[in-house]
Amino acid sequence: MILEFDGDIWYWKGPSPFYFVSVPAAQCLDLKAASKFVTYGWGMIPVRALIGETEWKTSLFPKDDLYIVPLKALVRKAENLEEGDHVKLRLELGL
Repeated sequence: MILEFDGDIWYWKGPSPFYFVSVPAAQCLDLKAASKFVTYGWGMIPVRALIGETEWKTSLFPKDDLYIVPLKALVRKAENLEEGDHVKLRLELGL
């Protein structure tokens, strides 16, 4: 399954601060349906993600009935991204 969408980068200031992009609600329905086949625990879904020219492996986190995509520092630096930037993402599930 491949998903493509746009979203804004946001920063979570919790005990383990990190940057994320939320997957739109409509596509989260497809993810929930597929999750039983690819999740490895806690509802995490392994994906190959792409922003611009940068591709990396990560896992989607379930949050508030949606999924969020964590953005590693390596990705943000390579694509010159900051909190609030609007990005286009491509996700390939189950890798």
